Amino acid sequence: MKITIESTGRIVELVGKEIAAPARIWQGETENGIPVQVFVTRIAPEIDRNHPDIDAMLVDFERELKRQADPRPSVQAIPLRMII
Repeated sequence: MKITIESTGRIVELVGKEIAAPARIWQGETENGIPVQVFVTRIAPEIDRNHPDIDAMLVDFERELKRQADPRPSVQAIPLRMII
């Protein structure tokens, strides 16, 4: 499966048995257009330390990461705290 997602400003808390973690909700769709929600707790670029353009790539990554889409109504309806 492949999905295309974009970050939103919506952050929820995922609560497990012994830990709670903040997760940003990303929204998007599958290749076939089925809407999806993704709960992201971590994201990091995979850039080789020796890449000649690493500094510029990291700046681009940080800039893109700050962009946020308006959450769809279904994303807005997600409770701020979720038990998993």
